[in-house]
Amino acid sequence: MLDKLNIVKQRFDEISDLIIQPDVISDQKRYVQLNKEYKDLKELVDRREVYKTLVENIAEAEEIIEDGSDAEMVEMAKMQLDEAKEALPPLEEEIKFLLIPKDPEDSKNAVMEIRAGTGGDEASIFAGDLYRMYTKFCEGKGWKTSVMNFSEGTSGGFKEIVFEVNGEDVYGTLKFEAGVHRVQRVPQTETQGRVHTSAATVMVLPEAEEFDVELDMKDVKIIRTTSTGPGGQSVNTTYSAIQLTHIPTGIEARCQDEKSQHKNLEKAIKVLRSRLYEMELAKKQAEDAARRKSMVSSGDRSAKIRTYNYPQSRVTDHRIGLTLYDLDNIINGDINKVIEELKLAENTEKLKEANEII
Repeated sequence: MLDKLNIVKQRFDEISDLIIQPDVISDQKRYVQLNKEYKDLKELVDRREVYKTLVENIAEAEEIIEDGSDAEMVEMAKMQLDEAKEALPPLEEEIKFLLIPKDPEDSKNAVMEIRAGTGGDEASIFAGDLYRMYTKFCEGKGWKTSVMNFSEGTSGGFKEIVFEVNGEDVYGTLKFEAGVHRVQRVPQTETQGRVHTSAATVMVLPEAEEFDVELDMKDVKIIRTTSTGPGGQSVNTTYSAIQLTHIPTGIEARCQDEKSQHKNLEKAIKVLRSRLYEMELAKKQAEDAARRKSMVSSGDRSAKIRTYNYPQSRVTDHRIGLTLYDLDNIINGDINKVIEELKLAENTEKLKEANEII
């Protein structure tokens, strides 16, 4: 393992030199990529130092014990040996996970889309509940959210809402939320007290940077319209809403949240670029999932991933068979436990693949 870590340290030192070179700083794409790699390797380099210290402590303690000439030193060495041997296995496991190649998308910001599915008004209300859940989760992580487009439900919630999330390792955390979410509860509109099942679809797109996707604006049809929904006097009076259509693929993006047409265009381009990028990424994810036989990150938008059962206060993630009786906290944004379990399941799959080279 130390040999592997020494190679990492060598690469880390190389990048440390590169990112201060003027020609690298002037090349934005390369500079951003190297900075991301530097940040990823830094954690491994720090763990390498701890690992080296433990290995050296074990060797030193064994030497003192073998010598045996000083009883007091031998006693201290035995304690040092026990402590180091106890700390080594969990550290080795942590390093094994860190040595798994990171998905380069994970560090990106994300665009999330929540759409009401089957269930009529109740599905729109549920889509609103999911939006609230995610914004509260993001707020707790110190991430910034910004609505790009929305269409309100007739009885509350949203038929559709699109928003961006900016922060650290956003996509790598939220990508597990993509899929169909079901809710089982008595709807507000139900007079007989019967439990209904409704659904909403969540999509999570890695926010594409300019050098990720070459977007030729000659291929984009731009339509300027008036905004709809609440928003004061400017609604339906100024042509600030933007709708984009990418002619070669038919992919659309719309933004009406800002009063400024320029800002809406900027945001709509960001969504369009992310959707084009996600289209290519989805193919890769499907190939990876087929090879890995993993349901955790298959990218299958039609897959039913989670059920929120209100009568039993139960949340079940169907991909890993996780059931938690903590619905109130989860729907109020405390989804970290679920996400951590999904990350662990994915990393375990990856570790099985990587074992032969670690």
